[in-house]
Amino acid sequence: MRFATYTTAGNQYYGAVADNGMIPLSPNFPQWTTLRNVIENDGLHALAKAAQGRTATHHNVTYDIPIPDPEKIVCVGVNFPDRNAEYKDGQEAPPNMSLFSRFPRSFTGHNQPVIRPPESEKLDYEGEIAIVIGKGGRRIAEADAYDHIAALTLCNEGTIRDWVRHAKFNVTQGKNWDASGAMGPWIVPFTHAAQLDDIRLTTHVNGELRQDDRTSCMLFPIRRQIAYISTFTTLVPGDIIVTGTPTGAGARFDPPKFLKPGDVVEVAAEGIGTLRSEVIDDT
Repeated sequence: MRFATYTTAGNQYYGAVADNGMIPLSPNFPQWTTLRNVIENDGLHALAKAAQGRTATHHNVTYDIPIPDPEKIVCVGVNFPDRNAEYKDGQEAPPNMSLFSRFPRSFTGHNQPVIRPPESEKLDYEGEIAIVIGKGGRRIAEADAYDHIAALTLCNEGTIRDWVRHAKFNVTQGKNWDASGAMGPWIVPFTHAAQLDDIRLTTHVNGELRQDDRTSCMLFPIRRQIAYISTFTTLVPGDIIVTGTPTGAGARFDPPKFLKPGDVVEVAAEGIGTLRSEVIDDT
């Protein structure tokens, strides 16, 4: 079962995704305002039970990011071998992963516009799998890491490439433009390791395959990501870890293939779904 956060008739809901719309579930659980609250209370099973036997009653909906109020979004950079090779610095895989944070406002929902700002024409795409933390913890062991995942979703981790290079050591300003990326469409409850250990991740732009790899090829597997990140910060329910993008982002083509208005980006992963975004210019 898939669960989404969405807006219809000016009101935000969370619910179960059906073939022809949404089954609203938030009215059934007024004590849980958002999907983050559901996850904090280990409530995904209750949502699934409440959705059984029901049909969609909301049909004209706008997707929002699935977890609208995460405490933190932590992103893993340069996490596939070919991606590491793109930097051409002769360095083998580093001993520890590169990390940066993003703000929720920098993401928009499925089928919503991704915005190219007037300050730069170098908007790029990065297709990624994101995990939603279900059970919090500090100094989580790799062997126990999967026990802390509640759900999976997808991310187009849009980047303003020249703003990433405005400073020597950080990428924050290139990664956090309002609505420069997308997340969703929904969350898929995580129940077994096969959902993550070796699944295919692709990104298409205007139907052209640009990125294509498997989670089994990650330099820093997701178990290690959870263990490493939880060493220095306490992970809490609803936190999101964006796990890394394969080679093939637009900046690495010669000449670069940056996104322009009208371009459609589709990020897909086995067992999760497809996240679609169309690019527009800021007005």
